[in-house]
Amino acid sequence: MDITITAATPDQLKTKPADESQLGFGDITTDHIFLMDYDASKGWFNPRIEPYGPLTIDPAAMSLHYGQEIFEGLKAYGIADDGIGLFRANENFERLNRSATRLCMPEVDIPKAMEGMKQLILLDKGWIPRSPGTSLYIRPTMIATEPHLGVRPSNNYLFFIIIGPVGAYYKEGLNPVKIYVEDFFVRAAIGGTGEAKTAANYASSLLAAEEAKKKGFTQVLWLDAAERKYIEEVGTMNMFFRIDDEVITAPLNGSILPGVTRDSVIRIVKDWGIKMTERSLPIDEVIAAAEDGRLQEAFGTGTAAVISPVGQITFKGHDYVVAGGKMGELSQKLYDEIVDIQYGQKPDPYGWVARIE
Repeated sequence: MDITITAATPDQLKTKPADESQLGFGDITTDHIFLMDYDASKGWFNPRIEPYGPLTIDPAAMSLHYGQEIFEGLKAYGIADDGIGLFRANENFERLNRSATRLCMPEVDIPKAMEGMKQLILLDKGWIPRSPGTSLYIRPTMIATEPHLGVRPSNNYLFFIIIGPVGAYYKEGLNPVKIYVEDFFVRAAIGGTGEAKTAANYASSLLAAEEAKKKGFTQVLWLDAAERKYIEEVGTMNMFFRIDDEVITAPLNGSILPGVTRDSVIRIVKDWGIKMTERSLPIDEVIAAAEDGRLQEAFGTGTAAVISPVGQITFKGHDYVVAGGKMGELSQKLYDEIVDIQYGQKPDPYGWVARIE
């Protein structure tokens, strides 16, 4: 694929962060952006990299009115010999295409999209942080751009990728977080768009998340929409619970996101010979296990945080401390294993890391 590259001029270049230990998450972007257009009559065209800047879209663009917007999140890592590694990038683009299908949007050509992403990363490779715990976050996005005020799928789309250096997703870092079990609001229902990575799912989660934040919690733990009984996921993570030496996570029934890190954890846990179960898990079972000491650990998984241990679960006004409020043994072991693979510090038996330089 021929990609037109327009490099930023010296006056367009941004100032790189001076202290990588102070990197937050999601506030910094690099000097360039990859873009590609779609028209129903001719497919994807005009792949290009240009200086990072505002997008120009019509006020009647259908994404602004009817919600056709999907995105992904993945990372590049600084690895040995000043190299650059991507972790399971192909799976992220496959998930992007599943999201596209759910929202009546066109699938991207994965090899072309990944080639554009790689060229963007290599052009801005000087932005890749090398300090422990840092990485380059990658955000592929697709929006409907046809100017039309009427409910139907758009005929035109814009696909773009932006990147930026990041540190820990949560201010707590690897310290355990406190989560609030939400039993009134719902994030998604079976048959809806919960399994797609689309903006609407996140918009519907904001009110409950803000109310939980005011009460001192880091995240909301969502229950199913039908009965408010079964655990689904946290706003930005899939959830795992270790009860009686069994690791349990919610099944992919259409209402939760099929996380790439979730899948990585499941495969590793099984390979370690630990009982791993995907099943509907009632919140009452988790609370009962917490009360009688059988809840050994709880942790979230996601690209941003990798593994986020849970130190407290609050349900119906009662606080339940998990793992003594500390990071559990399995949580720590999984974090170390995945991060070491991502940074090339140990052999990758799964072929998850692709070196691009």
